[in-house]
Amino acid sequence: MSLHIAIDAHSVGTGLAGNETYITNLIEALAQVDSVNRYTLYVTRRAAVERFADRWPNFSVQLTLPHTPLLRIPITLVRELRRRPVDVLHVQYTAPPLAPCPVVATIHDLSFEHLPDTFKRRSRLQLRLTVRRTARRAAQIIAPSEFTCRDIARTYDIAPERINLIPLAVSEHFTPATDAEIARVRQHYEINGAYILAVGSIQPRKNLTRLVRAYSALRRTRADAKLPQLVLVGKKAWLYDETLRAIAECGLAQEVNLTGYVPEGDLPALYTGALCFVYPSYFEGFGLPPLEAMRCGTPVIAGDRTSLPEVLGDAGLLVDPFDEAALAAALARLIDDANLRARLRGKGIARAARFDWHDTARQTLEVYQRATGGAPSTEG
Repeated sequence: MSLHIAIDAHSVGTGLAGNETYITNLIEALAQVDSVNRYTLYVTRRAAVERFADRWPNFSVQLTLPHTPLLRIPITLVRELRRRPVDVLHVQYTAPPLAPCPVVATIHDLSFEHLPDTFKRRSRLQLRLTVRRTARRAAQIIAPSEFTCRDIARTYDIAPERINLIPLAVSEHFTPATDAEIARVRQHYEINGAYILAVGSIQPRKNLTRLVRAYSALRRTRADAKLPQLVLVGKKAWLYDETLRAIAECGLAQEVNLTGYVPEGDLPALYTGALCFVYPSYFEGFGLPPLEAMRCGTPVIAGDRTSLPEVLGDAGLLVDPFDEAALAAALARLIDDANLRARLRGKGIARAARFDWHDTARQTLEVYQRATGGAPSTEG
C-alpha cells in the first residue's frame, strides 16, 4: 500500500546552509528511488516552486505562506494538513503542535541546548521549546550521527529505538573541478595564489575566530615566507562580529578573503583549488562541508569533537578546536608536506564515496513506513 508523504521544505530557496542542503538532496534522491508513494512538498519560496514543480509525476508542490514559522507551523501547516490529509509529515526540528498525522522529525544537532551563548536569545528559547516538544511527540526521529542519536536520547529522555541513525551524503556534483572552473572561481572571488579554505556561516560555533588567530600565529612565525591566503566562505550569520574583530586585530584584512554567501555551483571548484580545507567547528550533528571537500579531493583539517570523527575517520587531520597552537601546527603540516596532502586526498575521496544520498533516501523511506506502521512499498 502506497503512502501520501508530506515534507516541510520551507528552507529550500532561503540559503539556510545545512538545512536547505539536507532537504533538497533528500527530495531529489527520494524522487529517484521511489515511484510508488505520493509526495507533497510544502514550500515558502518561489525558487522552491520553480525547482520542484512538474518534475516527477508522484510529487506535487504546495506554497504555504507566510514564511515566518510563528504563523506557518501552527496555523498554515495544520490547516493544510486538515484540508488535504496525508499519512505522514516529515519536518526538520519543529513540527506543528497539533499535527493531525504521524510526524517524522529530523534533528541534526542540539547545539542550542548545550551552547546557548552561541545563539540569539529568541532563537534559543524558541528552539528549546519547540524541538523538545517535537522530539517527544514524533512517531520517529532521524539523526545524522551516532553522537546526535545519543545526545537526543540523553537530553530529551527518549527511547533510543525511536531514534534512527541515517547519515547524510554529498551531492553528486561535488567532484574534482577542471582547471578552467578553478580559474573562473579564483577570478570571480579575487583569490590570488595558493589558499586555505573554510566553508560555513560566520557564527560562533564554527570557531572561525580561533582559526583566524591560529593563522595569524603561523604568519608571525613565517615572517619571511608568504602564507597561502585564508578564504572564508559563508554568509554573516548571528554573532559574527567577533570573527570580524579578530581579523582586524590581527591585521589580516589583506590576507583573509571574506567571500560572503557562495552558490553551491561554485563550491566544487573552490574546494578543488584549495591547498587544504579547515573546519574547526566544535559542535556538529554531522558536518557536511568536510565531506564535500573530501569528495573534491581536498585534504581536510577538522575539530576532534562531537560527530566529526565519525564522518572523517582517518581520512583527515583531527585537532582540538580550542587549541590555537594545534590548529596552527596542523596548517603548517599540510602547507609543508605535499606527500601528506596526497595521502589525505586519496583517503578522503575513498571515505566520501561511502556516503550516498540514495542510501539516505531508502533508509528515510523505511522510517516513514515505521511511523505509519506499514511495510515498505517502493521501486526504482
